[in-house]
Amino acid sequence: MEDQRMKQIIQLCVNDHLYDVIISPRDILVDVLRNRMGFTGTKKGCGHGDCGTCTVLIDGKAVLSCLTLAIACQGKKILTIEGLEKNGSLHPIQQAFVDHGAIQCGFCTPGMILSAKALLDQSPTPDKEEISRGLSGNLCRCTGYKKIVEAVEAAAETMKAGKGSKSW
Repeated sequence: MEDQRMKQIIQLCVNDHLYDVIISPRDILVDVLRNRMGFTGTKKGCGHGDCGTCTVLIDGKAVLSCLTLAIACQGKKILTIEGLEKNGSLHPIQQAFVDHGAIQCGFCTPGMILSAKALLDQSPTPDKEEISRGLSGNLCRCTGYKKIVEAVEAAAETMKAGKGSKSW
């Protein structure tokens, strides 16, 4: 059993809100987000950094939350899938996934979408090869990736054209 004296309170900025959370120094971010904070959109898949289902953005970069200690995230901005929706509207990437049938069972979807966001923030007009590279750390067992790549291409076009909410 873990020694209660090792527990500490840290502050995490998740989806632009500050939270005080009691953690152990060994707690991984995916468990803190899901089990202590209720951000269940972040999925826990393999637990070894192989599948990408736990992807979140930390300071704008796609990060595997199953390999990240929660304590290392103090002072950083964490974005989960729940933080993409604004004022009841889906982010253009989320909407493109829906519109292009890029969602099957949905388990990999949050990680795919956040990886796509990191890619499009870095490279607003990627070609198919760049998209494939940008999503290479995310596994999907349901699709052939074709619809996912098409969704990311469509989202890039929508975002480039300035369609949808201006707050993205």
